[in-house]
Amino acid sequence: MVWEYLGYFASALLVASLMMEDVAKLRWFNLAGCICFTLYGFAISAWPVAFTNGLLSLVNIYHLIKLAKKKSTTADAKADS
Repeated sequence: MVWEYLGYFASALLVASLMMEDVAKLRWFNLAGCICFTLYGFAISAWPVAFTNGLLSLVNIYHLIKLAKKKSTTADAKADS
């Protein structure tokens, strides 16, 4: 029953992420949901759920790093102006 609640919580995080206008917030919420779904998938032995959401977690991390680098570059450019 605890795992079922984790699945619902993960679903709520993913739905919330898709309502975000800020891309960074979207990625953070989506990452949290994917991590929860990965744990949920492992807990109930639903390997496709665990595998897919584990990969999606990596995709979100990649994009968050990209966003941070872009923000850093933009801040550096503004400081040089």
